[in-house]
Amino acid sequence: MNSRFATLLLVGVCASLMFSIRAEEVSATIQTPPPAESGYFKLGSNKNPAGHEIGVNSRSLLFDGQPVFPVMGEMHYARVPQAEWRDELLKMKAGGVDIVATYVFWIHHEEIEGKWDWSGQRDLKKFLQTCNELGLKVIVRCGPWCHGEVRNGGFPDWMVAHKDWKLRSTDTNFLAATKILYGEISKQLQGELWKVGGPVIGIQVDNEFGGSPNYLMALKKLAIEAGLDVPLYIKTGWPAMRSPVPLGELLPLFGAYPDGFWSRSIKPMDGDDWENFTFKITRTDAGIGNDTLKKNQDGDTAGTEKYPHLTCEVGGGMPASYHRRINYDPRDVEAVVLTQLGGGSSLLGYYMYHGGQNPEGKLSTLQESQATGYPNDLPVKSYDFNAPLGEFGQVNPQYYWLRRLHLFLHDFGAPLAQMPTTLPDLRPTNKTDFATLRWAVRSDGNHGYVYVNNYQRLQPLPAKKDVQFKLNLPGGELVFPAKPVTIPADEFFFWPFNLNLGGAILIYATAQPICTTDDGTAQTFFFAETPGVQAEFAFDPQTVAGGTDAPTVFKNVKPGRRAMIKLQTKAGGEIRIVLLDEADSLALRKDDAGQAVFEKAPKNSTLKVKTELLQSAGPAREVPLSGGKSHIAIAPNDADFTNAAIWKIKLPQKLDLGSHPILRIRYVGDVARLTLNGKLIEDNFYCGREFDLGLNRCAPEILNGDLQLEILPLRQDAPIFLEPKARPDFGADKTLLKLQSVVIVNQVASKK
Repeated sequence: MNSRFATLLLVGVCASLMFSIRAEEVSATIQTPPPAESGYFKLGSNKNPAGHEIGVNSRSLLFDGQPVFPVMGEMHYARVPQAEWRDELLKMKAGGVDIVATYVFWIHHEEIEGKWDWSGQRDLKKFLQTCNELGLKVIVRCGPWCHGEVRNGGFPDWMVAHKDWKLRSTDTNFLAATKILYGEISKQLQGELWKVGGPVIGIQVDNEFGGSPNYLMALKKLAIEAGLDVPLYIKTGWPAMRSPVPLGELLPLFGAYPDGFWSRSIKPMDGDDWENFTFKITRTDAGIGNDTLKKNQDGDTAGTEKYPHLTCEVGGGMPASYHRRINYDPRDVEAVVLTQLGGGSSLLGYYMYHGGQNPEGKLSTLQESQATGYPNDLPVKSYDFNAPLGEFGQVNPQYYWLRRLHLFLHDFGAPLAQMPTTLPDLRPTNKTDFATLRWAVRSDGNHGYVYVNNYQRLQPLPAKKDVQFKLNLPGGELVFPAKPVTIPADEFFFWPFNLNLGGAILIYATAQPICTTDDGTAQTFFFAETPGVQAEFAFDPQTVAGGTDAPTVFKNVKPGRRAMIKLQTKAGGEIRIVLLDEADSLALRKDDAGQAVFEKAPKNSTLKVKTELLQSAGPAREVPLSGGKSHIAIAPNDADFTNAAIWKIKLPQKLDLGSHPILRIRYVGDVARLTLNGKLIEDNFYCGREFDLGLNRCAPEILNGDLQLEILPLRQDAPIFLEPKARPDFGADKTLLKLQSVVIVNQVASKK
C-alpha cells in the first residue's frame, strides 16, 4: 500500500481480536433480539396519493414497510413571524430535521370566546403548506392543554373561569368546548393531511397527562370525528400512568433534559437529572415537568416495551425562569442526546429546536407566570430557549454537533432503529459514582455500536484509563480496541463494530461514523476522530481484496479531508475512509447532489452602538417569595421598573436589514427589557447569555423610534439559581448592575 496512506499492520489470527496486552475489560452480553412486534397499532389512514405508507412496529417507525430513524424538531408557528417561516424551516432542514412538531395553543387562537384568529403568524394552514413545499413532515400537538410555558398551559382565560367545569377530563362541558377546538384545527388541516398529499403524519392529544386513559381516548375519538385522520396518534409518555391506554391506540413519546428551569430547587443539578447522563432502558424521565406533575413515578407505564422508543422532548436548549437561570453548555445538550440514542431511541425529537417569541395578546400577556397560578415566571416576550436555532434565527453551537449526528442517522439509521440496547455488566450505582464508565451497546446480535458518555453537566468526570470493550456476541467474543485506551475526561462518542462498509466489514473503529457518499467510482465513508484517542480501523480480511487470515488493521490514522484509507473489497468495489478532526467534522454537510462539502465559518461583522444613560438605577427591590410549598422568587412587575437604569439606544441611520442584524447586549443585572416608543418588545432574565433582539422584527419603526434599554440591579442575596459561570463577583457590593456592551451583529444572509 502507498506510504502516504495509514500504516497497515497485520495482527495474529484471532477471530475475537483477543490481544496479548490485556486490561481491565468492561463487558456486556448481547443477545440476538427477537423479531419486532406489530399488528396491534391502531393507525389512521397511512397511505398518501403517491402510494407511500407510514407504519410502526415495536422498535421504530416504518416508511413503505422499511425501518426509518427520523429527526424531529419543535418550532411554534405562532411564536415566529410568518415572513420568517420559510428561511427558518430551511435552516431546520439543513440541520437534518425531517419532521416539524408544533403546538396549537388554544389561547393564541380563541383568546376571546367565539372569536377565532388564524391570521398572520397564527395561520396554521399556511405554516403546514410551507412545510409541505419544503419536504418536511409535521406532527401537530393539538392540546387542548399544551403547557409550553404559555398562560394557563394554553387554556383561554374564559375557559379557566368556568369553575364548574372539570378541565382535562371527560366532563361534558369541557369536551364540548374541546370538540369545537378540534373542529377549528381540522379546518386548518383540510388538504394538509398525509392521506391527501399533505405533510401532517400525526397529532398529539393533550400533554403530560397521567390521569384516566378514558380522557385521552375521548380526545382521540373527538379528533377522528373532526376529520383528523392521520397515521399516528400520540401522547407524551410521561408521567408513568397507573392504568395504561389500550394497547396500540396512542404512541407514547418521551423526553429528557439535562436540567430544568422548573425545578423548585436553586441548587445545581439537585435531583435525578444526573440519570439523563447515564444509559438506561427505562424511558420515563422522573424530573421532566415535575413543577406541574410533582414527583413522577419511577419506571415506565406497563406495556411501554410494546412501543418503539420515540422522543419528542429531548432538550435542545432551556430557557431561564426567574428563580432558576439555566444556561446550558452546548455539551449538556449533546451528551443527553447521545445517551438517548444509546438508550434505544429510534426518533430523536427536540424541544425546542427553534426558539420563538410570544405573540401579542388581546387581553393579557401570554406567558406562564405565577400570577396566573402557574409554577414559574417566564419572560413576557422571549421564548428563545437557547435552542439550536434561536428566536431570531441565531445558529447556536449545538446545531452543528446535532447536524453531524443527523447525517449519521440519515445514512446508517435504518438498521440502527431496529437495534435494542444492552446495558453493560457494571453500571453507575448513584449520582456520586464518577469512577464507573458510562456506556451501552445497540446491536442486532452481530453488528452495532458502543456508546460512551464520560460527561455530566456541572460535574467534571475523570478520564478512564486502560479501557477495552468486551462484547459477548452470539457468534463469539469481540474485544476492542487492540490495545487499551484512555477515555478522556468529559468526552462522549460512539464507535461501530462489524459494520458493513460497501462490502468490507469493519470489525471495529475507534472513530465515530458520520456519513457516506458515492461518486460512481468509489464509496467514501466519513468518520470523526475521538479527541484524545488515536484512530484505528480493523477490517475482516475475508471481505478485503488481498486479505490474509489476520484482520487488516490501520493504526494512528491522521485526520484530514482526503481519504487516508483505500480498500478494494472482495466483490471488486472500492471504498475510501476519510477521518476528520472535530472542526472539519462539524463543518461537513451534504449538498443537493448528496456530495460532501465543508462550510466556511460565517464572517459576521459587528458595529458598536452608541447609548445614552437617561436614568441611574434606584435601590434594588427586595425579592418576594411565593407562598405554599414552592416558596420561590417572584419576577418583577412593571411598577418595579421605575427603579431601573435606563439607556437610550441610538441605532445608526443606515442599517442593512438584508444582513438580518441582531442587536446584542451584554450586561450583568437581574432583568433587562427593551421598549420601543414605550412598548415592550423583548425581555431577558440575566443568566450569563447575550440579550439579543432581531432588528428586522421591528423594522422600519425601530430605525427612528425611541428605543430604550431598562435593567434592574441584581442582588447578591437574590434567592435564585445562577450557573457558576454566570455568577458575577460582587466584591463588597450587595447589588450589581453593569452594561458591558451594545453592538449590532450583521449575520450572513440565510441560504434560500
